[in-house]
Amino acid sequence: MPEDPRSPRELYDGTAKGWVRTGPLSLSDFTGRPPTLALCEPVVGLRVLDLGCGEGYCARKLKASGARDVVAVDLSAAMIEAARAQERQEPLGIDYHVGDATNLSSHTPGEFDLVVAMFLFNYLGRDQTRESLQEIARVLRPGGKLVFTVPHPSLAFIRDALPPFYFEVGEAGYFSARDVRFPGRIWKRDGTSLEVQMIHKTVEDYFEALRSAGFTDLPIIRELGVTSEMRAIDPPFFAPLMDIPLHMAFCLIR
Repeated sequence: MPEDPRSPRELYDGTAKGWVRTGPLSLSDFTGRPPTLALCEPVVGLRVLDLGCGEGYCARKLKASGARDVVAVDLSAAMIEAARAQERQEPLGIDYHVGDATNLSSHTPGEFDLVVAMFLFNYLGRDQTRESLQEIARVLRPGGKLVFTVPHPSLAFIRDALPPFYFEVGEAGYFSARDVRFPGRIWKRDGTSLEVQMIHKTVEDYFEALRSAGFTDLPIIRELGVTSEMRAIDPPFFAPLMDIPLHMAFCLIR
């Protein structure tokens, strides 16, 4: 079983520069982030918490869409420095912090209207995911919204380790590999690639973590992948992933 021994902090402190971009470039900038951000709308006038913000790509999108305040948090100091560097170049008023998604004690109950977690929970084990969701439920106001996206839990078990996106699970099984950290890689349209990780959880695990945090209403679910419009833009890049579930997006009301 090809487990990745590195922590997310170690991975992203070492690769932060590769994530910096001003427009869509990696596969998930097309397949994952736009439809997930669409689930956040309308954001005008909202106070937003972006957890696992990386170098600030989505935080900037949320602010540009009219969010009143955006607080953005990531475990990687190198990612936060990359985000702050872009804030210095183009000030938007985004507040970037190094922090842990399982401990939001610096924030008050009901402080945020919207919490966004773009590809965060795939870096957390089951216990950490429950802890993070409990913290999110605390800082989210009643009637506020949680939107998050993860790699589709089935992806690594139905697709070989091939470009432009994969997780390498070897002979691991869908149920028996819970809480195992697997290495992966996602490609950019310029031909370069980026390292990613997945701590595997089943669909059931996500629903159970949400229930235990107090999110009891049915979520909106989107299973995301390559569309025909994407394929038309760049057939060699997108075609290998046609009709494959790449990501799963959740939208819930507190």
